[in-house]
Amino acid sequence: MKPAVPANQQSGRRLPSWQAILTLAMYSFMYIPIIILGVYSFNESRYGAIWRGFSLTWYRKLLGDERLFFALGDSLKIALCAVAVSSVLGTLMAVGLAKYRFPGKSLYVGVSYLPLIIPDIAIAVATLVFLASLAIPLSLWTAIAAHMVFCLAYIAVVVSSRLKGLDPNLEEAALDLGATPTQALIKVLIPQLAPAILSGCLLAFVLSMDDLLISSFTAGGANPLPIEIFSRVKTGIKPDINALSVLLILASGLIAALSEYFRYKSERL
Repeated sequence: MKPAVPANQQSGRRLPSWQAILTLAMYSFMYIPIIILGVYSFNESRYGAIWRGFSLTWYRKLLGDERLFFALGDSLKIALCAVAVSSVLGTLMAVGLAKYRFPGKSLYVGVSYLPLIIPDIAIAVATLVFLASLAIPLSLWTAIAAHMVFCLAYIAVVVSSRLKGLDPNLEEAALDLGATPTQALIKVLIPQLAPAILSGCLLAFVLSMDDLLISSFTAGGANPLPIEIFSRVKTGIKPDINALSVLLILASGLIAALSEYFRYKSERL
């Protein structure tokens, strides 16, 4: 007597597992709204729920929006300055923690990486209270200093992961051949860390450009792009904001892809 065969196997088809269904539902929840946003950014109608035909009107309108370009300029100034300083400090911090032992090192490591897990609102409020206690007026520079707090931690984490895979004998060989510790750092270690440093900088740049909470608490008279977008959507989503969001998503995706490429390249060296 032959055992019973399930109906789905009799028909030659296999039903998808619950893991596949859950994964599909999760990705659909994340990316279907982005697809809808992209479609309606080409809508000729001023009202998002009514399709009036394909049009590039809202993209052309963005090119003539001077206020939006000023906000983009403020965001770029904050992000570039914060990432530039953080790349140096974060790399030195990662190298120091990897190569030196000192009392309280474990505690210092935990404190250094706290910005990665502390909510942005807590960092924003703490920074504002600190600046107010020192009577420092809010400006573009205070926003840069606040962004350095989390940019430094992200760059240090990426560089630290690369340091664990390096051969320490290369730097020791340079020292044996007469190089000073500074020369060994600049000519041997930094070139090996360069892809990881660049990957960390790209990641930190995207996070800085995207930050709203810390910027709104510390920017003062500056008007970064996230604050400008937030002020516009208070009265409802407009088609030009849809178009801007699509451009920002594409730019962020490109930078994230470059960051991942450089991270992969650093691991292959």
